[in-house]
Amino acid sequence: MGTGGGGVSRQESPSMLRVVNPATGELIATLPAATADDVAKAAEQARQVFEAGVWSGLPVRERAAVLLRLAALMERDAEILARLDSEDAGKPIAECRAGDVPGAVEAIRWFAEAADKVFGRLAPTGRDDLGLISREPVGVVAAILPWNYPLAMAAWKVGPALAAGNCLLLKPAEATPRSALHLADLAAEAGLPEGVLTVLPGHGPVAGTALARSSVVGALSFTGSTAVGRRILKDAADSNFKRVSLEMGGKSPQVLMADAIAYGDELIDGMIEAAFLTMGQNCTAGSRVLVHESIADEVLARFTAAAKKLVIGDPAHPRTQMGPLIDHAAFSRVAKVVEAARADGARIHTAGLPDDLPALGAYYPPTVITQAPEGSDVLTKELFGPVVTVQTFTTEAQAIRMANATAYGLAASVWTRDLDAAFRLARGIHAGVVSVNCYSEGDITAPFGGWKESGFGGAEKSTNAFEQWTREKTVWIRTR
Repeated sequence: MGTGGGGVSRQESPSMLRVVNPATGELIATLPAATADDVAKAAEQARQVFEAGVWSGLPVRERAAVLLRLAALMERDAEILARLDSEDAGKPIAECRAGDVPGAVEAIRWFAEAADKVFGRLAPTGRDDLGLISREPVGVVAAILPWNYPLAMAAWKVGPALAAGNCLLLKPAEATPRSALHLADLAAEAGLPEGVLTVLPGHGPVAGTALARSSVVGALSFTGSTAVGRRILKDAADSNFKRVSLEMGGKSPQVLMADAIAYGDELIDGMIEAAFLTMGQNCTAGSRVLVHESIADEVLARFTAAAKKLVIGDPAHPRTQMGPLIDHAAFSRVAKVVEAARADGARIHTAGLPDDLPALGAYYPPTVITQAPEGSDVLTKELFGPVVTVQTFTTEAQAIRMANATAYGLAASVWTRDLDAAFRLARGIHAGVVSVNCYSEGDITAPFGGWKESGFGGAEKSTNAFEQWTREKTVWIRTR
C-alpha cells in the first residue's frame, strides 16, 4: 500500500488487482489488493499518527506549505499523471492533460491556500459568558474514489482532508489505482509524514466495506454508484455512525428553450461536451436533451452530425476525443439498454465505429436516441456511456416536469437568452448544480453536490468541503 506517499508494498496478498488498458485489453500492472486486515492496520497506524500530532498539531500554514509543495511536484510530473489515468481509464490523453491533471493541481493548491481562511465563531452570549465554537479535524478519515476521474477526485478529497489536519485512508477504484499511488509518492517527497496519507488499492467489497465498517474511521467520503452508496450508509450505521458524504449517480437534463438556437455552434459544442465528455462516463453527463419543439429538428440534425464527427480512437493519440468504455461489462450494459430501446420503437442515431480499433478495446459509438417510450430504461437509468436521449416539450412547465422525472438530482443545464426564464428553470429543476448557457459544474470556488439519489452529506469543492472533514466544538466559558 502507499502510505504517507511512501509507495507500494510488494508483499503478497490473498488477491491481486489486475489493471487492464480498456483500449487494448492489455494487462498494465498487477498490484496487491488490500485486505480487511490491511485496512484495520492502516487505520490504527493513522490513529496513532493523528494522536501524535506530527501533522494535526502543525500550524495550519505549515500544513499548507507541504500541500503547496505537493502541488508543485504534481505539476512537475503532470505528464506521468496524465498518462497513468489515460492508460488505466481509457481517457483521451488530451482530456487528462488539459482538464484532469491541471484541475487536480488547482484543487490541492486552492485547499492549501484556503486552510487558514476557515474560522470559528463566537456565540452571542451575555457579558458574563463566552461561547467559543471551533472547527477541529475529525481524526482518521477515509475516501473511496471512482474510476472515471481518478486523480481529479483524489485531489478533491486529499486537499481539504489533509489541509484540515486529518489522516486520510484513500481507496482508489480497482481499475484505476496508479495515479493515486503516484500521488502518495509525491506527497512523501513533499514532506508529508508517514501514515498521514495511506493509499489502499483494493476491491470494493473487501477494502471499501472495511473502511465503511471501521470503528476508527470518523468520516467517509464516497464518489460512485447509488447502489454502493446505500451499502456504505448501512455499514456506517452498523458500525460507529461515522459521518458519510455521498456523491453518486446522475441523469442530467440539458434544457433548450426556443431561443437557445441563437447560440449556434456554442450551443452544439456545449451539448456535445455535456453528453460525451469521458465517453459519457461522467456523473453530471447531460444524457437527456429536452428541446423546445420549435427548434427540435434543427438541433437534432446539428447535434447528431457533430456527434458523428467525434474522433474515436487510441486514447494516447492527442487528436482522440473519445476512447473506450472502462471495460466490456460496461459495454454490454450500455448495449443491452440501447437494444431494448430499439426493440420498443426508439430511433437510434449513430455513425458506428472506425474499422481500425483494437479488437479487444471496449469502444462504444456516440449514440443519440429519439422517440424512446416514456418510462423506458434509457430515459430513467444512468447508463454511464455515450448515449443521449432527445425529447421535445412545448411549455416551460412541461420542461421542468420532464427535467425532474428522474430519481437523480445532481446537475442540469439550461440554454436560453431570457434571464427570467433561466431563473425560473434553475429554481424549478431539482438538482444540486444548474448551469445556464454552458455545461459546467463550476470552478473550485463553487460547492458541488447532489440532491435526491445523487447524494448528500456536504458539498465537494469550495470552503464547504472543509465541513466534511471537520467537526464543531463549543467551549463555554464563565468569565466572572
